Amino acid sequence: MELKLVPIEKPEDVNLILGQSHFIKTVEDLHEALVNAVPGIKFGLGFCEASGPTLVRRSGTDPALAELAASNLKRIAAGHTFLVFLDGAYPVNVLPAVKAVPEVCAIFCATANPVQVVLAETEQGRGILGVIDGSSPKGIETETDVAKRKAFLRQIGYKL
Repeated sequence: MELKLVPIEKPEDVNLILGQSHFIKTVEDLHEALVNAVPGIKFGLGFCEASGPTLVRRSGTDPALAELAASNLKRIAAGHTFLVFLDGAYPVNVLPAVKAVPEVCAIFCATANPVQVVLAETEQGRGILGVIDGSSPKGIETETDVAKRKAFLRQIGYKL
């Protein structure tokens, strides 16, 4: 077994959801879940098949994001994984719908941070062991930091 590290390439302001599922129907079901969760959502998604023709499938409302998801998954090359890129929407707005898709087994991360995918590769193929999401903490928050966090959440409308 060989360990590999593959960075996800994306624009800085684009959010992503990386997960694992189990069936080719994932592409259509995730597409429907996303458009039903946020009307007018801009997204691209890709899915790596693990059997049959073993293609990287893609869909979305934004062709450039769909191609970006597919090209990232081609480099990751782990069967039954999916990648969603969101533009102008946030994972918190769509994760309940994504998790409710019957084919979805796990979510590895949902973030706008830089992400590195940790892979194991064998003679059979590749699998995701985990992800490195963003940077390591630099300390423990102070009371000032708590106040800033709470103010920010209210500023963007996630808390009253």
